[in-house]
Amino acid sequence: MASLAHVIRDYQSGGLSRDEFVAQVDSTLTTEGPGPARLLDILGEAHARMPLPSDLYAEVRRRIEQLPAAQRVTSAEETRLQTRPDYAFPPSASDPSGGPTPTPAPGHDQVKGTGDTLNHRFVLEECLGVGGMGSVYKALDLRKVEASDRKPYLAIKVLNVQFRGNPKSLIALQREARKAQVLAHRNIVTVYDFDRDGVIVYLTMEYLTGKPLSQFMRSKDFHGMPVRAALPIIRGMCGALAYAHERGFVHCDFKPANVFLTDGGEVKVIDFGIARVFQRPEEESDATVFDPGSLGALTPAYASPEMLEHREPDPRDDIYALGCITYELLTGRHPFDRQSAIQARSAGRKPERPENIGTRQWRALRASLSFDRDARTPTVNRFMEEFGADERSAKRTAPHVPPNVRALGLAALAGVAVASIGVYLFRSSSGSHEAAPTAPMAFSASAASSASLEGNGRSSGSAVKPAIRRDNASAEPAPSGKGVDASVTMAAVAPLLAQAPCSALSASVRDHALQVNGFVSQRYGAARLKDALSLAPGVDTLNVDVTPLSDDKCNTIKSLAPFWTHNWQSGHAASLRVRPATGLLTEGDPLIVDVSTPPYNSYVNIDYYELDGSVVHMVPGPRAKDNQAPPRYSATIGGGGDWIISKPFGSELVVLLVTPVPLFDSLRPESESRADYLRALDTRLSQIAGKYGRDKILADIAPITTRARGN
Repeated sequence: MASLAHVIRDYQSGGLSRDEFVAQVDSTLTTEGPGPARLLDILGEAHARMPLPSDLYAEVRRRIEQLPAAQRVTSAEETRLQTRPDYAFPPSASDPSGGPTPTPAPGHDQVKGTGDTLNHRFVLEECLGVGGMGSVYKALDLRKVEASDRKPYLAIKVLNVQFRGNPKSLIALQREARKAQVLAHRNIVTVYDFDRDGVIVYLTMEYLTGKPLSQFMRSKDFHGMPVRAALPIIRGMCGALAYAHERGFVHCDFKPANVFLTDGGEVKVIDFGIARVFQRPEEESDATVFDPGSLGALTPAYASPEMLEHREPDPRDDIYALGCITYELLTGRHPFDRQSAIQARSAGRKPERPENIGTRQWRALRASLSFDRDARTPTVNRFMEEFGADERSAKRTAPHVPPNVRALGLAALAGVAVASIGVYLFRSSSGSHEAAPTAPMAFSASAASSASLEGNGRSSGSAVKPAIRRDNASAEPAPSGKGVDASVTMAAVAPLLAQAPCSALSASVRDHALQVNGFVSQRYGAARLKDALSLAPGVDTLNVDVTPLSDDKCNTIKSLAPFWTHNWQSGHAASLRVRPATGLLTEGDPLIVDVSTPPYNSYVNIDYYELDGSVVHMVPGPRAKDNQAPPRYSATIGGGGDWIISKPFGSELVVLLVTPVPLFDSLRPESESRADYLRALDTRLSQIAGKYGRDKILADIAPITTRARGN
């Protein structure tokens, strides 16, 4: 991270624009070691050598003076963070002018940054980056804090001064918000709305944690990736572009900086801000009134010749950019050394074949990089089909490998993919933390065959340890005098398990040993269950590992028990694990869960059953609408602080439900009554089971205990 003095010098020398300078100042102040007094001295010394514009100098002064208040953002003291255009700092020894800091002239464009509040609601906590349209900040929604919302953070894109100066900028942002709402896809960032605060125009969107692909590829030690490691990223990019193209939109500024790799292993395409409509008669009035391309926001190194020549947009423009990014991802270098397509075409340049790809893959990549639109790969799906052909062929011709060896090899492959991009999924098992690598997820339909999605650290014999107290009898001998000549059978055990009310239990037998896992009513109790099971004929060794649940969870367990039991008896194909492994969460902690899905295409549903009798739909929900997952999909949910623990506190449940089709035809409200939801859930699960079979519905349950801070 550059120091404040370096950032100021870069701006004074012309190396940074005004908006880039403000963003760099925000980032620097977040990590700068010196205190406010020293920072003011640094600013004063730099200003004395070469004066900054008076209003910009005042802004930097204000940010430094505001540092203590910015650190108290989480206390929601909004009045301390509010920007006032008429504010003037008192005289200071650090002020080289010897008088009050100049106040911005009336009507001058305001600059918003870290520590500021938009519309008395959104507190800008951290600058995440600067793009062609403006700066993006992590923001705290004070209204959601007041309402104890479990997802109080979002990202806000504040338009830069130049973009705001364009009279069509508000229309551009309105178009972006509307298009993004249409483009609701798991590989496209979710955009919520747009608004303005005085002259400040901004866009609100989902908050992601991770890093842009550009940052990853610009690292010193990056020299390209193996094809198999890169495929999940490529599939994610293709999934987003194909979805947009099918709905009539071209991105028009597709580049590595607009591809985001989340900490949860997801690939997200961001900034459809200048995407233009093509072949959509119902949108012709939009294209006539406003052409986002007129703003001139594109990146020459990734723009097709047709875009640089201002021709009408076409999906093949994005395919050219996709080819450039794919080439760079595999080799560590741009196919034309970052020359624009027109410059490379004029110089007669041709991309060199990468050494690490097959003939068919090279043919697909070379076609995507054609300078002639008509010769370029026509669709994203075609590109992915041809580029992944060698991978599919290798799978078809691979010799038979024993399952245990295959699992080991796939796990190693997944590890290669992860090591390449630095994304790890932390899992908890048997009460300990263990880092299990997972590749970035490819969400396109073709991702179902991605080998790197397998080998995710799951073991068919592993057991999830519920995260609250349990009664566990390990290797408990059967009562003396009981005959043990005959082996225990499930036929003898099943009636005893059925006697336990409001329970979800899974049993396994081996010779004279009986193992029982699951959940049991607190009123019935684990001791009573053990007493009943000890009467089963043939039981010599009894292991009971169950979690007692309070009676208020009885109806929930009744609805889920058949699907939880089947999931466990089939090798725990779908799993849900809460972080930390203890399941003990304190007020203000993020609710984070790790999820894995069975070896077939499925739909993931994650619900939080709160103590007050309501159910929060985490996935799908208004913030995460697309919940379709490829086989053996692994992901972390809530890593970006999406849901925060708040009152009421006590014993609660997080539930994973995996279905072969969407659970409901439309999104349910983010929060609703548990009783209402369970009635609808029972009806819908019966319908799905009748059509697709009960074995296609799997459930997993993670109890958690929440408490107030200080307890």
